[in-house]
Amino acid sequence: MDNAATMAEKPQLNQRFAFISLTSLFFMWGFITSLNDILIPHLKGVFDLSYTQAMMIQFCFFGAYFIVSVPAGNLVKRVGFQRGIGIGLMIAAAGCLLFIAAAKAQLYSIFLAALFVLASGITILQVAANPLVTIMGPSQTASSRLTLSQAFNSLGTTLAPLIGGALVFTAAGQYLTKAQEAESVILPYIGLATALVILAITFTRIRLPTPANIETESPQTSDKSIFQYRHLMLGSVAIFMYVGAEVSIGSLLVNFLGLHNIAGLVEADAAHYVAYYWGGAMVGRFIGAALMQRMSARKLLTANALLAIVLIASTIVNDGQIAMWSILLVGFFNSVMFPTIFSLALKGLGTQTSRGSGLLCLAIVGGAILPVIQGALADSIGLQISFIMPVICYLYIAYYGAIGSKIRTR
Repeated sequence: MDNAATMAEKPQLNQRFAFISLTSLFFMWGFITSLNDILIPHLKGVFDLSYTQAMMIQFCFFGAYFIVSVPAGNLVKRVGFQRGIGIGLMIAAAGCLLFIAAAKAQLYSIFLAALFVLASGITILQVAANPLVTIMGPSQTASSRLTLSQAFNSLGTTLAPLIGGALVFTAAGQYLTKAQEAESVILPYIGLATALVILAITFTRIRLPTPANIETESPQTSDKSIFQYRHLMLGSVAIFMYVGAEVSIGSLLVNFLGLHNIAGLVEADAAHYVAYYWGGAMVGRFIGAALMQRMSARKLLTANALLAIVLIASTIVNDGQIAMWSILLVGFFNSVMFPTIFSLALKGLGTQTSRGSGLLCLAIVGGAILPVIQGALADSIGLQISFIMPVICYLYIAYYGAIGSKIRTR
């Protein structure tokens, strides 16, 4: 009896360790993504960029999702989820090391190229890791599991502005030349490259579920095109809108908090408040993971989107502390959106899960396009009023939660 019990517990322990290992990836790519919020105002000052030019950082970073997602889905299908994760980690590490060349050459174009390579590796990680988490347990709690993993993603996004701001802005403040300011990014990205290589080695030594274990639900769906799933198509647009809104807000926070009618903060101090934005998402995801054990994920998504709209409207029409804390609180209500949209869109896809995941990761290109649009709005009509663009995004997300996420096939 004892041996039988031990044998039964062993698969559960292996799956638990695999889940923890995958969650560490969520933390790492959250940390890297949030560092862009520090990189944008820093390079904007170093290279004297407009808001539109500075937002090219997000365009190159999230543009990689659009270009690489489909090849990444094919790669993961060919080499397997575990090897795909290892390849993604090594590509991301190479992108981090390119920052050394960019800083030494003092060329904005090389910084953009380094970001594209880094994001290409992260795209492969997203394509492989997100669907793995959704199937590591009952399908009814897939949103809850992915939300929990995304909470650790938010832990990374919370710590990045604090650590990155201290390393980049504090160091840059001690230098007199633009060249030395550009080189202040070298140390953080060398540290990231080292951590990514260590993770890649770790993933060669653990056991993860195989594609054969994953895509067993609804075998008959293999004959259908993923484009026949209306909730997946609408979910892709929702991911596009969500990532675009979240990234746009985070990218402009340092500059927004520096406005005299808002808080008048210097960059190093404003970077600490960016951590509140991402920290709110982290807290919200832990709460959301618990709430979705008891209530409909669709209803929670709709409510959060509507509350985000109210807060951004407050940011636009008010000044000072009210405007500042309204925009920072949007992070809390962003919390459940990505994992909930992702899991709702993948529901019922069965053997098409990996292709559906690739399509959803393709939609992350919203983080490339919409920040540039808001940057152009900020240059033309003003930074504060430009937040009208995320309002439109959250209106669509509210629609998806209430209506668009219902499963229908064409």
